[in-house]
Amino acid sequence: MRNREISVGDVFRMQHFEKPNLGGEYIQKHCLPYKKSAIIVPYRNRKHHLHTFLNYMHYFLQQQHISYRIFIVEQNDDYSFNRAKLLNVGALEAVNQNYTCLIFSDVDLLPLNTGNIYACSRLPRHMCSAIDIFRFNLPYEGLFGGVISIRSDQFKLVNGMSNEYLGWGGEDDDFYRRLKHHNITPYRFSPQVSKYTMLTHNKEKPSEDRFEKLERASDRQQIDGLTSLSYNHIVKLKSLYTHILVK
Repeated sequence: MRNREISVGDVFRMQHFEKPNLGGEYIQKHCLPYKKSAIIVPYRNRKHHLHTFLNYMHYFLQQQHISYRIFIVEQNDDYSFNRAKLLNVGALEAVNQNYTCLIFSDVDLLPLNTGNIYACSRLPRHMCSAIDIFRFNLPYEGLFGGVISIRSDQFKLVNGMSNEYLGWGGEDDDFYRRLKHHNITPYRFSPQVSKYTMLTHNKEKPSEDRFEKLERASDRQQIDGLTSLSYNHIVKLKSLYTHILVK
């Protein structure tokens, strides 16, 4: 597969793709059965973004000739958005379906280069280091959010992500510290390959105590994450995705 850059304008055009199986699963005929990626998207109240994301990402992923399933993990309560908890839930549900490669993606981030492969390698990868709203520059070296890839065994090793961050910010930095604590250093592809466009949206309410929680991040690693995860959920198979409704 040759790297191909996609224009931002093409992102919003109706793309043609092969219809996936119920639940948003696509099986590449020439892909080994264990080489499949779970695309896990934390979600709430972004219907327009979700439509654009699904239409574009099925097209994009099929250009890469990989097997995948898209999981939309929706928070269904009145609390502040808990992005990391939704990712933990999505990871466990994907692992239960024998997915060993986890791709965490925000619903408003869309890749612009087909060489940015949605698969896992030896180390976790920060996939969106060059986003258009930041003029395709990396805001800071330790940034590890937006879109990342990680093997399920590595995610389990660090006890997943913290469930304590309500609102925007902090959970990605906490997760990065967990990886570094276990001597796991994420990497990036070149900025040219890692280009993304961000869909316009209103900013989420910031997590008010995120800095205090970050200061205590190392103390909570073993007790805050997959081991402390508690949730009720309903799973429905939609035509383009697996919908996990979480309370």
